[in-house]
Amino acid sequence: MLDVHRLRVLRAVVACGSINAAAVALGYTPSAVSQQLTTLQRETGLQLVERKGRGIEPTPAGRTLAAESARVLETLAGVEGLVGDLRAGRAGSLSISYFASAGSAWIPPVVAALVQEFPDLRLDLRLVELAGDESPSPDVDIFVASPGAVPSREGYAVGCLLEDPYVAAIPAGHPLAHAGQVGLIDLAGEHWVDNDFSRGPCRQVFLDACARVGIVPDFRIETHDYPTALSFVAAGVGITVLPELSVGSLPDGVAVVRLVDPTPVRHVYVAARGAVANHPAVVRALDLLDERVNRPTGVPASA
Repeated sequence: MLDVHRLRVLRAVVACGSINAAAVALGYTPSAVSQQLTTLQRETGLQLVERKGRGIEPTPAGRTLAAESARVLETLAGVEGLVGDLRAGRAGSLSISYFASAGSAWIPPVVAALVQEFPDLRLDLRLVELAGDESPSPDVDIFVASPGAVPSREGYAVGCLLEDPYVAAIPAGHPLAHAGQVGLIDLAGEHWVDNDFSRGPCRQVFLDACARVGIVPDFRIETHDYPTALSFVAAGVGITVLPELSVGSLPDGVAVVRLVDPTPVRHVYVAARGAVANHPAVVRALDLLDERVNRPTGVPASA
């Protein structure tokens, strides 16, 4: 393997026309330049320069090698620039996985900021409800888990983003629509609209709360997302219970009431891969998520 530094010295000698001029251009002593050339000749087995009067002159082999080295050095400069960009977060890729309601509430403004601040960064966004088991592990993962059952994430740093209480969505004409809060037991006799896609931890939080007060929801309608469930509520078909983060823009004819005794709460976590935890784009993504989570309701993102 040829030494790139010595190729650079050869290029300087050929371009400058002498060892002394090359030494000045490189900031070396003439003897150091001569030593580098001698070593390069030994490595290549070629005579790259020859004496001419009091100076030296590149041989045809030396000129050819110097010319071809230009492409190598240009490519290397590009690679070095890429390394700098990767280190500074200006290039590369970042994968983020998230569940649907987090995607709706947080991901668009986070991505908009990352695209503006890291224009060469490729973002790979994955909705976990649609991701298969074969999907590679993301760099940043937003997920729901019970506090006592957070899965072990080897190689990741995990932190709690949000404790998200559940609320009841009730038809606006319902007697409880203006109650402000309602006990979960008071909804026992209602017709319920299911809203969970995967029967995962979000639904289990709600079912566990129902079990604590001894009720079994009578699901008359099964949907797979919160907006569709809210549309059924607006139509007066029944009620639905969902995390507060998932409420979004309510359709006309729907009122939201706080749930108490007990209040189901889901815990939202974020995990960052340790290998990229210090990458500027990852650090910024986590900061942006924290800003969104802790921004008071109704306060614009620019506030």
